[in-house]
Amino acid sequence: MIDPANHKFARFIIDRLDQRGFKACIVGGAVRDMILKRVPADVDVLTTASLKEIKALFSDQTVRQVGKTFPICLVNGIEVSSNRTRALVADFPESDLAGRDFTVNAMAYDPVADKIIDPFNGRRDLEDSVVRFTRDPEKRIMEDPVRMVRACRFAALLEGVISPSSLEAVLALRHLADQTIAKERIGHEIMRAMALEKPSLFFRALKKTRLLEKIFPSLDRCYDLDGGPHHKESVFDHCMLVGDALPPELTVLRLAGFLHDVGKFDAAAMKEGRLSFAGHETHTRAMVCDLTRLRFSVKDIAYIKALAASHMRPLTDQTTPKAARRLLAMLDAHGLDYRDFMRMRIADKKGNLAKRPYTLSEIRARLKKLFNEMNRPLALSHLAITGDDIVRIRGIRPGPEIGRIKQYLLEKVLDDPGLNTPDELKALCQSIQRPEQEIKDTGNE
Repeated sequence: MIDPANHKFARFIIDRLDQRGFKACIVGGAVRDMILKRVPADVDVLTTASLKEIKALFSDQTVRQVGKTFPICLVNGIEVSSNRTRALVADFPESDLAGRDFTVNAMAYDPVADKIIDPFNGRRDLEDSVVRFTRDPEKRIMEDPVRMVRACRFAALLEGVISPSSLEAVLALRHLADQTIAKERIGHEIMRAMALEKPSLFFRALKKTRLLEKIFPSLDRCYDLDGGPHHKESVFDHCMLVGDALPPELTVLRLAGFLHDVGKFDAAAMKEGRLSFAGHETHTRAMVCDLTRLRFSVKDIAYIKALAASHMRPLTDQTTPKAARRLLAMLDAHGLDYRDFMRMRIADKKGNLAKRPYTLSEIRARLKKLFNEMNRPLALSHLAITGDDIVRIRGIRPGPEIGRIKQYLLEKVLDDPGLNTPDELKALCQSIQRPEQEIKDTGNE
């Protein structure tokens, strides 16, 4: 029924265990994936042999014991675990499967007998696209509360639903998401969900279980927020469409897509009888607070914040070379790649049901605007003079004023790239009469 030919190392391990009188089988996600006709990312083996017996039996192979709470052996990179209820070898592997999170993960495959062992009807739940905790839902959650978030991820993976009894248990125990789950583990589940075909289903499951208000309150509050006169969809639905439209291999970019408009809640205001979100891209505090609490890296938070802050920067077929240079300079200052900016712009347009998506020719025209200016000076480091040069030209000491003068010079060069020569910049430095005022005025242009 299942062909494990692509998992020769796992079959080698199982055959050797079987020859020595131990029971062994493939368990967990690999069985689920093979039933779904997907290539499993990992193959785990469960056996009645103890860890000591595993290490002795495979002493001629590469063996390493890992893990503290649930120690396992890695044999040639394959996870081999010992049945946790060794006193019930007669019930192997059912006794171990009973403690696994969901029925779709509580299946085993015995390649020797070529049969699936499915004591909790996981295969039927796979067919019905139902996520169901194995046996007692509350007990499974209390053993590891992060399973509530995993249930939402698996509902998205299967493009299905959480069973009524499991949903009831999550709603009753959702407070544990605040109290007992290491926030890094929640972040890990989020990023795994970003690689799915439709991560929006993950966020919708979080909403249904009321976990979203605990994990991403900045997004949760946008659920019923009207999208305004320029959208046909709510702010939440818009974020879902944008995130799904971004590439699954770019998981952090995708998360930025799901969060890019959460600032609209803080920016919302009625102007002349119409709902307005003016400046919403600057309202990033709530989003950053959520990401920080979830222990995302400083680098990822800065990247997501920069994408949210820059996604409204215009780029049209009417964009002038000067405006294109300023856009590229802004992206450089934020550490953003123009490709990610364009991906976000394209997804943002696609996620607006009141407008049509960009055509391929429109995308090419916008990219050409950027390509034409990419070899121009766009950053402070591109200036033809240095801070030391400015010290000598102005006859001043090193300090904050040097940075302000360099920014002033960059603004002039962005307007006219021909000014980026030592002589032209020296003349500009010498012409500054009131540095603080001139630099301030230029920065506000």
